[in-house]
Amino acid sequence: MPFQKGHKLGAKKQLKKPLDKEVIAFRGYKGQKEKLKAIPDWQERFREFVDQLYSSLLKDEQE
Repeated sequence: MPFQKGHKLGAKKQLKKPLDKEVIAFRGYKGQKEKLKAIPDWQERFREFVDQLYSSLLKDEQE
């Protein structure tokens, strides 16, 4: 039986930072969606990659 909205039981995500309400979406190449889903914890790893990508961009601009 599924939980109702506002329940006090159930799994809660343990994230390092709060999530934004807006979704980031992009179109990948064919087959990438299935490959991503096969990677454990892919969403958190992808968020960290985006932060690294942005940090490297800032570093390149400062040079």
